Amino acid sequence: MFPRPIQQVSAPSRIAYQIALPVALILWLLPLLGVALTSVRPASDLASGNYFGMPSAIAFSNYADVFNNSPIGQYIWNSFKVTIPTMIGAVAISCMTGFALGIYKFRLNLVIFFLFVAGNFVPFQILMVPVREMTVNMGLYNTTTGLVLFHVAFQSGFCTLFMRNFIRSLPRALIEAARVEGVPEWKIFVYIVLPIMRPAIAALSVLVFTFIWNDYFWATVLTTSSSTQPVTAGLYSLNGQWIAAWHLVSAGSIVAAMPPVLMFFLMQKHFIAGLTLGAVK
Repeated sequence: MFPRPIQQVSAPSRIAYQIALPVALILWLLPLLGVALTSVRPASDLASGNYFGMPSAIAFSNYADVFNNSPIGQYIWNSFKVTIPTMIGAVAISCMTGFALGIYKFRLNLVIFFLFVAGNFVPFQILMVPVREMTVNMGLYNTTTGLVLFHVAFQSGFCTLFMRNFIRSLPRALIEAARVEGVPEWKIFVYIVLPIMRPAIAALSVLVFTFIWNDYFWATVLTTSSSTQPVTAGLYSLNGQWIAAWHLVSAGSIVAAMPPVLMFFLMQKHFIAGLTLGAVK
């Protein structure tokens, strides 16, 4: 039923695995390596057609030019203004909805849970026009508030699925013992359930931060100006009017990728603990 460990397979299979693994890793990292090389490639290399060869010189000045000749600092700040409130809002709502759907038994429990889950299967492209019209009618188009509210609403489905399943794996005896002692339900949630959920909250926060920071589609649909556009949408402005400045776009892409990478490494221990908690129960 399950694949055997690589140590237990035949010798030819192990050799093929040892060859295929680094090849697959190189192929997977090739686009990233190409962007990293282009980010330090002089503009003269691109003008002469040197797109894939080694750079004729290392131009770290591209990174300085990105900050000096474009509003990328504003775009990064806009991304933080969108991502952090969305992460806090979606995780906070999912903790409460996950607690309600995972602990309490009522008639429409599964129906409400399925409504949260069903939203994850709706193709987001078909929602582009109605969502845009709704934000325009509500006066939230091209605003950070509108983008945050939209992301919180759409991330709540996945976050509720994550939290509800996590809370259902908690020992019921812990909650029943607190009820027998007369502890109010809100204190059970705040003082008993939330501390146990810290690894799950950390893992979910990293996932939501990465999802929202890397969003490009809705950033271009719901925002238009440099005062509100996140960095994923703002990178396009690094191109010139008549020529594509791919060295600047690549440098800006590397800079834009740093926050989620740092977020993951800072929360790596809690992230892995949250994903694997209960795996060997």
